[in-house]
Amino acid sequence: MIGLARLAGPVACLGLALLLLARTRRDRLAGLGFAALGACMLAASLAPHDYAEAVGGTLAAVAVAAGLAAAFRREPWLLPLLALACIPIRVSALGHQLLVPLYVVVLAAAIQLAWEIAHGDIRARELRSITWPLALYLAWVGLSLGWTQSAHDGAIEVLAFYLPFTILALAVARLPWKRLGLWALYAELIVMALIFAAVGFYQYQTRTVFENPKVINSNAYAAFFRVNSVFWDPSVYGRFLVVALIPAVVLIALGRSLRIAGISTAAVVVIWFGLLISFSQSSFAALVVAVIGVAFAAWRWRALFAVGLAVVVLGGLAAAQPTVRRSIQHHTTSGLNSASSGRFSLVANGVRIAVAHPVRGVGVGGFKHAYAKRVQRLHGKKNLKTAASHDTPVTVAAETGFVGFALFVWLLVACATDVLRTRRLVPVAAGLSIAAILVHSLFYNDFFEDPTTWLLLGLVAFALPPKQPREEPPAVVETREAVPV
Repeated sequence: MIGLARLAGPVACLGLALLLLARTRRDRLAGLGFAALGACMLAASLAPHDYAEAVGGTLAAVAVAAGLAAAFRREPWLLPLLALACIPIRVSALGHQLLVPLYVVVLAAAIQLAWEIAHGDIRARELRSITWPLALYLAWVGLSLGWTQSAHDGAIEVLAFYLPFTILALAVARLPWKRLGLWALYAELIVMALIFAAVGFYQYQTRTVFENPKVINSNAYAAFFRVNSVFWDPSVYGRFLVVALIPAVVLIALGRSLRIAGISTAAVVVIWFGLLISFSQSSFAALVVAVIGVAFAAWRWRALFAVGLAVVVLGGLAAAQPTVRRSIQHHTTSGLNSASSGRFSLVANGVRIAVAHPVRGVGVGGFKHAYAKRVQRLHGKKNLKTAASHDTPVTVAAETGFVGFALFVWLLVACATDVLRTRRLVPVAAGLSIAAILVHSLFYNDFFEDPTTWLLLGLVAFALPPKQPREEPPAVVETREAVPV
């Protein structure tokens, strides 16, 4: 079924690109249809031998999605609320932790989208400035499935992440403006973060970790105890808390309501302690960047002076310590690799893979295979698992080459342009959250694989000021006298 996956990838992703770029209802329905066809082909290529169970599960998912689509038609804001609630729920399937409940919600959003377009909805290019770079990037990713070094992993990547999450971003961008819906989404995010932090406090107090044996083993030998709450990995738990902290900090610094600022401050204190016991360095780095962004939004260029002064002072204090000076003097590559838990070696080899395949890369999902081939570790899945990338830009460059990396940079610049174009709180908070996830992805490769990224991309496009309608030319009224004889 490998050949079917290589054919299905371009069909699905080119369909998504057509859906994003087309302006007519017929072309958009065609793009959605091609995306659905490609998704079915990818699912067939990955289906287990027990087809009866797979077909039964698919029919049940379609039935539930149809009911949800009817609910979305009556109350569109149920979509982001349900999507956010499903983000922590993952099911082990196909060797990955997949967001199966969220896929049902996205399927309902796709049904609702098809119904709206078929019944006269003329909206197009809902994702604003990122429409072109995202469409071209998706098309290139789909085409790369044709030459990837691991068609199985590439098919999972496209089917489980790119296809459903693009629909999610598009559906969020099409939401009707509703102030109560935005407040409900913010309240749900804060409540979820508080609950997850409470679970983290329980784990830290009782020294118990759920599900993940790797974290359990590392806690047994580490000098500190890391918690993962309801998530699989402490870094994923920390990233969720960072995303919850950012809108609260934005409301505190830029909002106008003292009552909301007070409630947000209390929530920030609790969530911060929940983040602290995750001991996720990547999450702390992401939060620092987001806080700097909030300071810049509040005080503009004066914030850069404060940040620079803090860096100089903290750097001077650190350099004054004898242990730090000795560490800098005896700085080696092996020391970097040990300090980064092997990430430096992975990133360095990823860069070499990208240099060795500069134009088109090794194909979507092909990083692990190319890495294992490079270091001559092709003897079982156990060795391949250690070759997982930990840096999104390096992964993009290695898998999609210079073309894909350029489109990725264009996507980020376009999103930043949309955010900087307005001072509205919603796009500012969503844009800073995307920046935080991007920083986090420099140490934990999960930018496109995180549904929060796509939900935020849709939220940025949704919250921008509406486009000015084009002025229609005055109608020409022809009289009988005006007609030449």
